[in-house]
Amino acid sequence: MSFSDLPSPPPKPESAPRLFWWLWRDYLRKHKLLLGGALVMMAIEGSMLALLSRMVKPMFDDVFTKGDTTALYWVGFGVMAIFLIRAVTSTGQRVLMTMISQLAAADMRRHMLRHLMTLDSAFYQTNPPGQLIERVQGDVGVINSVWSSILTALGRDLISLIGLCAVALWIDWRWTLIAVVGIPLLVLPSLLVQAYIRRRAGSARQIAGRISTRLDEVFHGIHPIKLNALEDYQARRYDQLIDESVNAEVKTSIGQAAVPALIDIMTGIGFLGVLIYGGSEIISGEKTNGEFMAFFTAMSLAFDPLRRLGAMSGQWQMAAASVERLREVLNLRPTILSPAQPRPAPEGAPEITLRDVALQYGELPVLRGATFTAAAGRTTALVGASGAGKSTVFNVLTRLVEPASGSVMIGDTAISDMELADLRALFSVVTQDAALFDETLRDNILLGRTDVDETHLKSVLDAAHVSDFLPGLVNGLDSPAGPRGSNLSGGQRQRVAIARALLRDTPILLLDEATSALDTKSEAIVQAALERLSAGRTTLVIAHRLSTVRNADSIVVMDQGRVVDQGTHDDLLARGGIYADLHRLQFTQSEDKTHD
Repeated sequence: MSFSDLPSPPPKPESAPRLFWWLWRDYLRKHKLLLGGALVMMAIEGSMLALLSRMVKPMFDDVFTKGDTTALYWVGFGVMAIFLIRAVTSTGQRVLMTMISQLAAADMRRHMLRHLMTLDSAFYQTNPPGQLIERVQGDVGVINSVWSSILTALGRDLISLIGLCAVALWIDWRWTLIAVVGIPLLVLPSLLVQAYIRRRAGSARQIAGRISTRLDEVFHGIHPIKLNALEDYQARRYDQLIDESVNAEVKTSIGQAAVPALIDIMTGIGFLGVLIYGGSEIISGEKTNGEFMAFFTAMSLAFDPLRRLGAMSGQWQMAAASVERLREVLNLRPTILSPAQPRPAPEGAPEITLRDVALQYGELPVLRGATFTAAAGRTTALVGASGAGKSTVFNVLTRLVEPASGSVMIGDTAISDMELADLRALFSVVTQDAALFDETLRDNILLGRTDVDETHLKSVLDAAHVSDFLPGLVNGLDSPAGPRGSNLSGGQRQRVAIARALLRDTPILLLDEATSALDTKSEAIVQAALERLSAGRTTLVIAHRLSTVRNADSIVVMDQGRVVDQGTHDDLLARGGIYADLHRLQFTQSEDKTHD
């Protein structure tokens, strides 16, 4: 994926015009016809309130006071037409805005996921899945709801407010000034409330992410929770987060409710002034009842759009907290990149060479000048104690992590000189924990490929021994694998992963403890499938059980990030050292288990 495919980060939320420009440029412009139609309908809907208040004066002065029958009909039908037009435009703009907002949110979430998948593996070591899910789902949802609410407020409520104020000014400009006398008093309290809402909203979004993380960990770790009787413990931790969330949401709602409350106070002061001043003019005969009722109706109808416009500031502060969280992620860029002028990947099963490769995670050294060669088309095993750096070698080969120094060659080409997609297309990986998705077995094996015919697929299934257990599944190959492959046994999951690797048909095969968690019968079946998979490929195998790699063409012995020896099984035993010690220890343990 190129940077041109990635979303641009939003500007700082303090710059509202720039933020709306970002939304327009990246997400809304493609829906400009729908958006234009919605705005027109909003304007028509909003203007109907002003027209309704204008109809009050002839209703009182011509119909009720003078008893004009003709005016009765045209005023009546006019009011009915106003409500009919308002009903049609209100429904139309709501449907269009829902459509636009959902499409924009879908695009935003797609972009977020694509961006997140480009970031380095180190990013995922410090950002738990729940937090990332909340940013993709929750934060995007908040931003999407707020921009659509603000646009609706500007397109409908602002038009209503302007029209109603125009009617009020037309009736009496002095009354209008008295009605809005309290507005300047709102400025400072509103600013303080907005700052409060933003702090509370940011805290609420953080807590929402922690809740998602907790749920993710509970559901994925449900078996250890049950086996260790941790239900009450986990429930208490979740209860604590829920209590924090309730507290944060209540505090946020207090701030959001404060702005409309301030507007209510200002409106009450204005109405009191108008009633005292205007009432004396009506008593003296300077103004008619119709004029006062039209003014009163206009100002009363202006009350709701004014409150909604006032609440916009609180909504904006909630969006600002989510925008900041999205900015943090979208401003990140991967550090492991394809070169500007990549070299082609080698063809055939290549030789793999590591020379003085060093790598550390933070302050912890993981590889300390690792050097070895894996012969082309042969099987090379990596052995050593846990933490020796074996799995890190696999991550370095596929450029999931970047070494601090040293070189890694595949054939005659450095891995850093290849296009990332081309480099990773050289590898098939089968691990102890086969990564299956909650889809059908067919989907898990094909992984989106549409160029595989049934004959080829069947040969792959037979070679991986998947065909052996398919008759026992209700829907065969189209049976669901379940979350993380939970509908299958460990051996079945491994065989599906091997079928996937066979279909991928890459020149390099990486096997990471592929049979260590299996029973003897399943291990024999999977081992046979792996041997068929390894044929003609450059294969690197990680194994703790030395019995599974004794027939490897070469065995690399690692200790604390260094390669301390390399040779065949017999050569390493003859030389003594770490490998001989590991073999002796495992052989002794095996004998003890046999006697038991």
